[in-house]
Amino acid sequence: MPYYIYRVTPVGPIQQLARISQFEVFKDASNEAKRLRRETELGAGEKIKTIFAANELQAEELLNEPRGEEPMTGEDY
Repeated sequence: MPYYIYRVTPVGPIQQLARISQFEVFKDASNEAKRLRRETELGAGEKIKTIFAANELQAEELLNEPRGEEPMTGEDY
């Protein structure tokens, strides 16, 4: 399964997804995403994300799924 890199832009309550590229090897995808995060001017709330999925449709579905709360660390329990 490939790794996809997306530019994620919040538009009201939804996210606009723009596929940037696709890689077969995680290290290549990770390096490219890091480079894009350093070199791309992102607007408020915009992110560069890497996702592992069978195809573009699944990647976009996974990116649009609501995420759980951030994990608590230390004595925050």
